[in-house]
Amino acid sequence: MEIKKVMVIGAGQMGGGIAQVCAQAGYDVILNDIQEESFNKGLAVMTKNLARNVERGRMSEDDKEAVLNRITMSLDLSDAKNADIVIEAAVENMEIKRSIFAQLDEIAPAHTILATNTSSLPITEIAAATNRPEKVIGMHFMNPVPVMKLVEIIRGLATADEVYQAVEDMTNALSKVPVEVNDFPGFVANRVLMPMINEAVYTLYEGVATKEAIDEVMKLGMNHPMGPLQLADFIGLDTCLYIMETLHEGFGDSKYRPCPLLRKYVKAGWLGKKSGRGFYEYN
Repeated sequence: MEIKKVMVIGAGQMGGGIAQVCAQAGYDVILNDIQEESFNKGLAVMTKNLARNVERGRMSEDDKEAVLNRITMSLDLSDAKNADIVIEAAVENMEIKRSIFAQLDEIAPAHTILATNTSSLPITEIAAATNRPEKVIGMHFMNPVPVMKLVEIIRGLATADEVYQAVEDMTNALSKVPVEVNDFPGFVANRVLMPMINEAVYTLYEGVATKEAIDEVMKLGMNHPMGPLQLADFIGLDTCLYIMETLHEGFGDSKYRPCPLLRKYVKAGWLGKKSGRGFYEYN
């Protein structure tokens, strides 16, 4: 099961990063989005990232151009007919993902692997929207994709061994570190990380300490590079809330109940760095 051509769905922060690392590894990449404007924005971010690598002597100008030339724009899911693997990096919403996978199942050749970059949603449920659940797998990259080494590879209930092996081999070819994970809500990364962030929000909510103090304790006491509240701002408080709701629903355990303060901030539109304000303010 050889992978040569990759299609990435979603040209946002995650999808653009995935497309970049795939092109850097020598794969031909079809980058799909529903709007040309989104594709152009994603391409601009990739160009900036690669230009920084040229400035730092990590690649030549010719290498940069070669990487960009391997990426082609797509505004139509029917382009999946040319892909050996499709990596979906659309919005974190089960209905949207199931709809995309049902369409891909109709379009893509029988050999094509259908992967999702979901950070918390069940792979098995996404796979059930297709007639090829054995070829559906989770491929959870970390943000920012060009920098972070980890990829959680998540088997659905029916994922075939040869599909897992092909995705693991591809992950190694991307100079990433694959870690095998089974299909449970939040997988490993977010099942461990998000309750920690949620507990930090509770600590602020209950007046135990200021936000600065909470972050300082975790940075200096636990050797974390960034405090949990600042990290939540960088992830996006709406994303944190959505993942906590997924964990709460998936396990039915009150320990995953999102903090009311997290809900209040999201309702206020204080989503973190991307909105200019979360637990901290950003100019």
